[in-house]
Parts: sequence; structure tokens; C-alpha cells
Amino acid sequence: MADLFVDLTAPNGRKYKQPVGLFINNEFVASKSGEKLTSINPTDESEITSVYAASPQDVDLAVAAARAAFKNPAWRDIHATDRGALMYKLASLIDEHAETLATIETWDNGKPYSVALEEDIAEVAGTIRYYAGWSDKVTGQTINNDPAKLAYTIREPVGVCGQIIPWNYPAAMFAWKVGPALACGNTVVIKAAEQTPLSILYLAQLVKEAGFPPGVVNVLNGYGKDAGAAIASHLDIDKIAFTGSTITARQIMKMASINLKNITLETGGKSPLLVFADADLEQAVKWSHAGIMSNQGQICTATSRVLVEESIYDKFVDAFKAQIKETSKVGDPFKDDTFQGPQVTKAQYERVLSYIESGKSEGAQLVAGGEPQKDVNGKGFFIAPTVFTGVKDSMKIYREEVFGPFVVIASFKTEEDAIDRANDTTYGLGSAVFTQDLTRAHRVARRIEAGMVWINSSNDSDFRIPFGGVKQSGIGRELGEEGLKAYSVCKSIHVNMGTKL
Repeated sequence: MADLFVDLTAPNGRKYKQPVGLFINNEFVASKSGEKLTSINPTDESEITSVYAASPQDVDLAVAAARAAFKNPAWRDIHATDRGALMYKLASLIDEHAETLATIETWDNGKPYSVALEEDIAEVAGTIRYYAGWSDKVTGQTINNDPAKLAYTIREPVGVCGQIIPWNYPAAMFAWKVGPALACGNTVVIKAAEQTPLSILYLAQLVKEAGFPPGVVNVLNGYGKDAGAAIASHLDIDKIAFTGSTITARQIMKMASINLKNITLETGGKSPLLVFADADLEQAVKWSHAGIMSNQGQICTATSRVLVEESIYDKFVDAFKAQIKETSKVGDPFKDDTFQGPQVTKAQYERVLSYIESGKSEGAQLVAGGEPQKDVNGKGFFIAPTVFTGVKDSMKIYREEVFGPFVVIASFKTEEDAIDRANDTTYGLGSAVFTQDLTRAHRVARRIEAGMVWINSSNDSDFRIPFGGVKQSGIGRELGEEGLKAYSVCKSIHVNMGTKL
């Protein structure tokens, strides 16, 4: 059908053909309802294009395709090395199409093009390639227990995996979810965020070009209340993997309980960053800035609560404000010197502004930003990098996730005080510690209640290293070898080699 692809020209002049259908059984199709959703350019608020939105009926079709593919010997019995070869081919195609994919990410999401190309899309290819290497290395073990008995384990795929990804790193989240699922031999129904569906649809056509059998990877657009809910509650889906807000994760857990689905959840955070007096101040400031202002602050692990030892607090705040002036160029994400683009949607833009007003009303001191960015032609969802000091632990801006270029900086007196305040949160995703005392660094890292701790850096994650949180920041781990466990099940086999009971 002609309306399943549209010819687009991006703001940087790149021309390409954009899929706008649902990708089911290796074909782009229109939704059964005919309903569409419109993708908006957050830089100038213009419409990019409309794509078909999946209904529960479309979810049924995608799940049926995934189930058929999972049972089909063409996928189930494919040699693990050959499965890896398909993934290597996909990674190579992503490399070949990197500039187009980066263009789509910038246009649809608002992140700087240089970041999309050099970091995000490079990570997509790297993650797929990493898990391609694992495809024939997912193994069990033999277990010694009795001379007359052999016991061994094998790792088997979970089955049909429903995956729901967020809008802040669309293409990267595709790779985080699909990579380990395919490496373990599963099939996938993945739903793109309704705010940023375009790069995932483009990736879908590369899946077909790479040679994956029909039904192995199915890609849906749609709203969470419709397609997302249908995936979470579907009786023929064996696993749910979700990245997004803690509130939505709670709803997904309830819906997934209908058939006790295997679940992986990566949710919200209010990550602390501790700066001790002996830290390298210049490095602490640079990493603190990157840890919250990168990607427009739209990072689940953003170190948005900076806690600084009293004796260097004022000096740190001054240096942090100077770093913003030097580094945080806000503007057109397609320009080379732009550090910060717009928030992804008007709703997110208004959410950040509402937290700014909350900080002011609660008596925190606004020392930088705190308003829409003024010099971008009056259009787009741009917010100036915002810093609050004089923040109390009870304040809303200290306790709740803002998800924007928004940081609170508070002081602490002692190491014990710093740890107590760092742990005083319902979240436990990321954290960071800055000190040149390595004994203290390791001691504090062990006591912080978080799934990840960076020492003398912030948010420099890597697809080879496990990623995930504790408390209300999620369940399970993604990435690294650990990420394979979420997509395979351990089967124990007992072999009686004797004759006596």
C-alpha cells in the first residue's frame, strides 16, 4: 500500500523513505482501525508525519505472528551461530544507515544530532553486535551429585516477549530489548513510544533486510492505554520488558499478573551524586553537569540530586553555574555547537516548568535558568538549564523525578549524613561518588542503595555492563551477560544411570 511509506526531507536536508505502518510478520500494514498518531518536531512544533496506531486487535495479530515464528523450526531450531550471524548483519545495516537513523532521532526526539550519531546509534549497533556474539554462548552446566546419576541444566528461550520502550532513547532502547531476546532465541513484539515512533519503524525494515524470518520481530506504534495495555495483559505473551515511569510500571505489573508473566522493569530515579571535599573539583563539576544536563535531562539515571560537602559547597555551586554558561548551548539540535535541544513534547516541557514553579513556591533558591529558553525563534520546547540551591529534603523538587535539565544542589556535613540523605528516596537506580580517597569511595559505594554506582564519573554506562535498579526503580537487569538471564529460563535434567531405587 502506497500510504505505508512516505518520502520525507529532514531539517538537515537528508531525504529518506519513512515507514508509517505497523510491522507484523515482516510486512508493513495499516492498523485495523485505521487510527493514526502524529509525530511532532519538538524543535519548531511542526508535524513530521502520521503513523498508524495499533489497536488490541493489531496486538493479537502481532502476537500470533510471534508465536508462529517461535514454534517454527526455521527459528526455533536455527543453529545459534546462524542466529548470531543474522544479528551481525543487522548491526552492519545499522552502521550503513547510521546518518539516516541519527537524523530521525534528532528530528523526532530533539536530541543533538552529534549525540544521536556518535553515541546513540553507535550504541545501537554495538549492542546488537555484542549480543550477536552471545548467541552461541548461552550454556548450562553439569552438576556432580551421585556416581549413578547425571544432572545438567540447559538455558531455553522464554518464548514470545512483549517489550515496551520509552521516548528518551528510542533506538537505543530497541537494541537493549531486542538484542538479548534474539540472542536467546525468543520472538518479539515491541511497542515504540507514541511520542517517538519513527526510528523504530526504520529499524524494522532493516530487520527484514537482514534476513530474519517473518514474525521473529514485530514492531507496533500506538498509545499505552491501547497497545501497551493489550501487550501487558495478553495471555499468549510469556514475558514483559518495560522501560518508563514507576507509575506505569505498577500498572503493567498488575496487568502482567494475569498469567504470571516473566517481567523486567526499568523505571524512575532520583539519583544522588556525592561530592566530598577532597574530590577533584573540576572533574566533579564536569561530570555532575553531564550527569544531569545531557539528553536535555531526560535520563532515568540522571544524577539530579547533587550533595556537596559543606566546606566546598559555595565553590562547587559557582563552578557549576560557570560550567553551564560555558557548555550548555541551547538551540537547534542539528547545529554542531548545540549541547541541549528541546524537551521531547509540550507535555514534558510544561511538566518541567511546573517543577520550577514548585521550587520557587517552596522557598528553594533559583540560581540559574528557571524559564523557557528565549533565543530560539519563539518556537519549540526549550528550557534553560535550571539549578536550585537551598533545597530541603522535604521539597517536591528534591524528592520527585523531574526528567529535564533541572538539578538541586544541597550540602552535607559528614559521610554518614551524605549516605543517609542519598538513601532517603523511594528510588534506587543510579548514584555517583566523587572523592580521591579510594577506601572511602568503595565504602560509600557499598552503602548506597542503588543498582549502579559511578565513582568519579556519572552516567557513563556501557552495554557490556549490567544496568538496573532497586526499590521502586525496577526489577531485573538489562545489558551485559546478566541481561541474558531475563530472556532465558533454566531447565534441570536428571538422568538416572543406575538400577537401584
